[in-house]
Amino acid sequence: MLVKHLGQVSYLDTYQAMQDFTAQRTPETQDELWLCEHPPVFTQGLAGLAGHVLSAGDIPVIATNRGGQVTYHGPGQIMAYPLLNLQRAGYFVKEYVYRLEESVIRSLAHFGVTGHRVANAPGIYVRLADPFAHTALTGPASPNDPFKGLGKISALGIKVSRQSTYHGLALNVKMDLEPYQRINPCGYAGLQTVDLFTIGVNTSWDEAAQVLAHHLTSLLAP
Repeated sequence: MLVKHLGQVSYLDTYQAMQDFTAQRTPETQDELWLCEHPPVFTQGLAGLAGHVLSAGDIPVIATNRGGQVTYHGPGQIMAYPLLNLQRAGYFVKEYVYRLEESVIRSLAHFGVTGHRVANAPGIYVRLADPFAHTALTGPASPNDPFKGLGKISALGIKVSRQSTYHGLALNVKMDLEPYQRINPCGYAGLQTVDLFTIGVNTSWDEAAQVLAHHLTSLLAP
């Protein structure tokens, strides 16, 4: 897998470039992993409801063809876009999503943080009271609030076309988290969003991106 560091790039331009790459690729095209960050933007997935954007203000809202609901992208967040031939990789979409999440869990572990999955809520979460505790989640803390005591640190939204993937995942490193208060993140009212810095990990975007790229390229291999 060829890893490309794009720097800070326009979301719309990157979205178009992913679609062009996927449309033009052949069975022999090498898989790529694009790492970048975007200027402030809200993106709406195919399942997104307009009501989940509470007050966008001066931040644009862009409709996309990825799965999921509304989320926010901005400086200080790693965007990882694997452009992968799933047929050649030899696993299906459910396994692909599992491997994406596992790459985030292992990247967080590199910094001593324990990441958690929540059933039916793609992405990775951390315990707000103690992000470094290793105890596994035993189930929702409250039937009415499956995210009680948790903060979301990584969002996931993918598209598969012609057995090829695009879009991907976001990992929050050190960013302005205020825009998340303008939406129901991933469609969940009141869901708290965190980054590595706010939970006590002071690392650079470059270091975190390098760690994430290592785990993605390892785990997405056939």
